[in-house]
Amino acid sequence: MKFHKRLLRAEPSFRLLSKLWSISWLYVLLICTLAGVGYVTLYSAGGGTPYPFAAPQAARFAVGLVLMITVAMLPPKMLVRIAAPLYVLSIILLVAVLHMGHVGKGAERWLMIGGLQVQPSEYAKVALVLALAAWFNRISYARMGNPLWLIPPAFLVLLPVVLVLKEPNLGTAVIIGGIGASMFFAAGMRLWLITLLLLPVPYLAKFAYAHLHDYQRARITTFLNPESDPLGAGYNIIQSKIALGSGGMWGQGYLHGSQGQLNFLPEKQTDFIFTMIAEEWGYVGAATVIGLLLLLILGGMLMAIRSRNRFGRLVALGISMNFFLYCLVNLSMVMGAIPVGGVPLPLVSYGGSAMLNVMLGFGLLLSTWVHRDSHFGESENQDQT
Repeated sequence: MKFHKRLLRAEPSFRLLSKLWSISWLYVLLICTLAGVGYVTLYSAGGGTPYPFAAPQAARFAVGLVLMITVAMLPPKMLVRIAAPLYVLSIILLVAVLHMGHVGKGAERWLMIGGLQVQPSEYAKVALVLALAAWFNRISYARMGNPLWLIPPAFLVLLPVVLVLKEPNLGTAVIIGGIGASMFFAAGMRLWLITLLLLPVPYLAKFAYAHLHDYQRARITTFLNPESDPLGAGYNIIQSKIALGSGGMWGQGYLHGSQGQLNFLPEKQTDFIFTMIAEEWGYVGAATVIGLLLLLILGGMLMAIRSRNRFGRLVALGISMNFFLYCLVNLSMVMGAIPVGGVPLPLVSYGGSAMLNVMLGFGLLLSTWVHRDSHFGESENQDQT
């Protein structure tokens, strides 16, 4: 009898150990490897010293790692319950940014909370993923053909998009819209309804352009021909292309990149950190980093496929799409394929809000993997009239 009671007392510990064992530690290793690449590159960006970039970034990653493992332990039912409050909180923070936000480079994007600088638009993306997944988990696939059931989730997407555009932060607004569109499609939305929702896009683009600052409009008008203003709006992308090309196959060597070390490359620790990698490690180093990014994206998609509950599938897909769009926008930006939009390279670029947001997202992704066999709220199996 005493032995039985001891087993009952030890059961929660066994459950916790079982969940920890169920985490995809290979995926965690990939995350740590990419963060290690970021540390090494930020060490170079700081002139061969851990400060001011590498050491603070390592500390943030350590905090993010604990956050990620903690979130991975949370069951889907708890995530569903907190989805709505987290979304409401993210909207409140976005509104607060417009009224009392910290201005940086012509835009209001940060709040000072407890002495920490927080970028609410980063957390709004994760909150949106949870809110949409919780909503679509409640309705059946049959109801996806009724436009009335899609008005609330469409509003959930448009509200943060508009608030982020007013900061203005075009790059993040595009990512939020992309996350929403991908989750609508994955939830089973009819193609004709997707087309219907795309109709307002030109008007939103006009609205966005009208609220951009002069420097952002200059980025859009000069990205096709940056040489027209080489010392102004075109300077960043010109220097980025020079750094990308000068790396060659094997690079100029660690701590020996001319554009980065001589400070010709702007924002080398944030937006243009990939160009530092290409300059110092060449095509081989750049391809390796892109390979790591692809493995993380494909791993997230695999977790979405393996999840047996709709909520988990949608969360995994939304987080993977967020990471994919992060990478796509940043890499396209530094290569001159799209206008410069101020989007960092996840886990590599310097930044606290972006780092913690990405690690929070990975925690949710791992939670869907740990609880991939759980069944709850499967609305598609319910009889609907």
